[in-house]
Amino acid sequence: MEQLAGLRAIPGLIVIRPADPNETAEAWAFAVSHNGPTLLAMTRQNVPHLDRGQAIQPGVVNGGYILRDAEGGAPDVILIGTGSEVGLCVKAQEKLKSYGVKTRVVSLPSWELFAGQDAAYRESVLPAAIRKRVAVEAGATFGWQKWAGDEGVIIGIDRFGASAPGAELMQHFGFTVEHVTSAALGLLGRKQEAERELGGETP
Repeated sequence: MEQLAGLRAIPGLIVIRPADPNETAEAWAFAVSHNGPTLLAMTRQNVPHLDRGQAIQPGVVNGGYILRDAEGGAPDVILIGTGSEVGLCVKAQEKLKSYGVKTRVVSLPSWELFAGQDAAYRESVLPAAIRKRVAVEAGATFGWQKWAGDEGVIIGIDRFGASAPGAELMQHFGFTVEHVTSAALGLLGRKQEAERELGGETP
């Protein structure tokens, strides 16, 4: 789980963790045209094709983009994911909608490319005024504070030792729709609803 954090610390290396086949194709196209080293961190899980019909300026070349925006105005909370966890964020957005929570989903396949965009673009994706954020990645949380912010929650893995089938591990470490939904509700001060999502267990 520490590999992504270590790779992202290498100067000059562009790390891309694509979320679906579309992002993978774009990541490969970038890699073969980029004048410098690029690493593609692929997932072993089956991932769905993400519907980008509502996406704003989609593309791996931007490093991050709005995959699905909130309906009815500015978002109450932003869900940020990479790789297979982006699909999880999309499902959590649907569940949060039933709670009346306006949610933006951001796919952030490459920190380096996103950081290289101009300030106006970064602000359009992750507005400074929207401080309620949930970052989701099946890896070390180190470095995510930059994107989650000081009021955000980071769902990641910061310890070794668990051994079980993949689906059981994802459940154990909180990579579930319920956990992401609960984290978002908790940020908004809706503690009872957050606890209900986890069957009485706070995130």
